[in-house]
Amino acid sequence: MPRIFLIDTDTASDDAVALIMALRAPDVRVAAITTVAGNVPVLQSTRNALYTVELCGSNVPVYAGADKPLLRTYQNATWFHGRDGLGDHNYPAPSQSAASLHAVDAIIETVEANPGLVIVTLGPLTNVALALAKKPEIAKHAGRCVIMGGAPCCEGNVTPAAEYNIWVDPEAARVVMRSGLPIELVGWQLSRGDAVVHEDDIARILAFNTPLAKFAIECNSHARTAYKVQTGEDGICLPDPVAMAIALDPTIGTEWSEHFIDVETQSELTRGMTVVDRLNVANDDRNKETWAPILEKKIKAKICWILNNRRWKEALFSALR
Repeated sequence: MPRIFLIDTDTASDDAVALIMALRAPDVRVAAITTVAGNVPVLQSTRNALYTVELCGSNVPVYAGADKPLLRTYQNATWFHGRDGLGDHNYPAPSQSAASLHAVDAIIETVEANPGLVIVTLGPLTNVALALAKKPEIAKHAGRCVIMGGAPCCEGNVTPAAEYNIWVDPEAARVVMRSGLPIELVGWQLSRGDAVVHEDDIARILAFNTPLAKFAIECNSHARTAYKVQTGEDGICLPDPVAMAIALDPTIGTEWSEHFIDVETQSELTRGMTVVDRLNVANDDRNKETWAPILEKKIKAKICWILNNRRWKEALFSALR
């Protein structure tokens, strides 16, 4: 029996590669793709998802969702991914259209119909938070919830404290972190350093000479330039595919631990910061009042700290051959 995936995405360049990995995995059936405003507006995110699905020769339904965060003014990341999210290469419009059901209802229906499924989130958590608000009990039906988001115990990529997916809708992220979903958090820092797709990796991918390989490199061209400006590192940083690799095979993450986690929603300085109780001090007298909503539910998330970079890249290569 194939494993069932539900993927929620703000489809831009790295999201598209992550979708390819899931759609090409032989033991996975992607039951639904839901889109959200994030890297690009939700209509563009939906178009990009549909285009990627067609490129893979798939017919997975795509459902459009929230066009703005729960409470915040929407702020995109086109400065990083390009105006269309795919590096501005003028890809043709997809022939398929989005399904009529709203993404929030699609999430609820898909989870209820497939108990034990794997939820993979690649963008802001607005859709998932709205689904949980409408039907809280879906949290107990998911087998895993792999979240690409956050910067646990390290610097962020949109502010010094926060990673974009969490920062853009911190209230939604807080709802999800407190929901009881079986969360596995894959922070953006795991995609840096040796995990970056460097020039020799790019040459290897292009040598596959497949449409998917060409698209994966080409659509990330704008992001590669932006990443070098941001960090000084040259190469393609792929946080969403790293998270997808772990969703497909959690042993690619080689060091994990479970901790209480919360998201900062009040401070503008640290808005969207993923606060991880790594030293297990939340229950100390000086902290327990602040952490009471988390402590009362006794909900911990699994945090991935170290990645097997060789195996992550092999998973990427396998999907693009």
